[in-house]
Amino acid sequence: MFVRRYWSSMEWWSKNPKRFMTTSKRVQDRSSLKRVHDLEIVTEKWKIASKIGLPKPHRMSDFLRKSPKLFELYKDGRGVLWCGMTKQAEELVEEEDRILDEHQDKAAEYVTRFLMMSVDKRLRIDKIAHYRRDFALPIDFRTSWVHKYPQHFRLLRDNEEIEYLELVSWNPAWAITELEKKTMEISDTSAHTPGLLSLSFPLKFPPNYQKRVYKYRGALDHFQKRSYLSPYADARGLKPGSKEFDKRAVAIMHELLSFTVEKRLVTDHLTHFRQELVMPQKLMRLFLKHFGIFYVSERGRRFSVFLTEAYEGSELIDKCPLVIWKEKFQSLIGYRGRKKIETFTDMEGKTISMRAILKMRVFAWRMTHIQIILKWRLMRFSMRTRILKHLKDSCF
Repeated sequence: MFVRRYWSSMEWWSKNPKRFMTTSKRVQDRSSLKRVHDLEIVTEKWKIASKIGLPKPHRMSDFLRKSPKLFELYKDGRGVLWCGMTKQAEELVEEEDRILDEHQDKAAEYVTRFLMMSVDKRLRIDKIAHYRRDFALPIDFRTSWVHKYPQHFRLLRDNEEIEYLELVSWNPAWAITELEKKTMEISDTSAHTPGLLSLSFPLKFPPNYQKRVYKYRGALDHFQKRSYLSPYADARGLKPGSKEFDKRAVAIMHELLSFTVEKRLVTDHLTHFRQELVMPQKLMRLFLKHFGIFYVSERGRRFSVFLTEAYEGSELIDKCPLVIWKEKFQSLIGYRGRKKIETFTDMEGKTISMRAILKMRVFAWRMTHIQIILKWRLMRFSMRTRILKHLKDSCF
């Protein structure tokens, strides 16, 4: 039975090569079965607007009072209101500085590998600035941090005073993709030369779409077995729109998302590097087409793309120290999510799950429904009693 389905899917794909995996051109038009609710929660989790929630008229004191574990408010002798940080908040700030300082060498490696993937081996510094938080770069990376690693890159200015970050030396050990490190054992990395690859990407489909994946089994096998050019190899000779061109673009997106702290990026930032990284114009179409590798969330004002293999539900599988630090910070803020309510001052470390709240609401609704039914039956009984009494009085 499986063989018949497999070959039927192969025949269907050979007759319809353009209808592979998706027909939707926008995120809003995709099937509801392809949505991953857990990853939507992740997007909602880190939205800044949901954390602030300042009522109108906007008062900063109202915002500070919402986070009593981070800020302290007090008045001086003249009645002027002052704000200070709590001891927990000061410890968090010191911990963040320490984590960023320890992560500097790894961030320099990611920026260097980013330059190695570009065509001209240089990128505009204002474009890299969009990835500052995603790559865990320090705040002063444009002024002082870029000068700390002259053996890797240097800062240049053209005739129009536009700043570029240019690669200084090619490192063969860094020209190995994260997917190669997981699936292949390369003994001599110093002599590695990027070229053709035929690696399969890890796939993780939405839970509601698992039963329909067998329809595209043939197309998936063709895509996974197809050879593609390494993201670190020269791709100027590739024909735009070809299958090899698209798979290399998937490999580039996979590599960039692997560099990030949370294994996700804003899609607007990726569109800035179409020419530098030799990628197709319609990146959103590419993400929607390969929804087993990527997931696009439409929560918030801008779309975010996730690397599905890096998540188990709504949690990262491998959390770097900066993500753990963010979770500590979030617990002090008291973020209210869809699934759970994080700790507040009056809760003293207790958490209430959303499932428990829903059960309480359902129970309350059922009790209200039962009360309405009982009241209705009592009304009917009383009406029936009155009618019988009236008939009895009229007859006698």
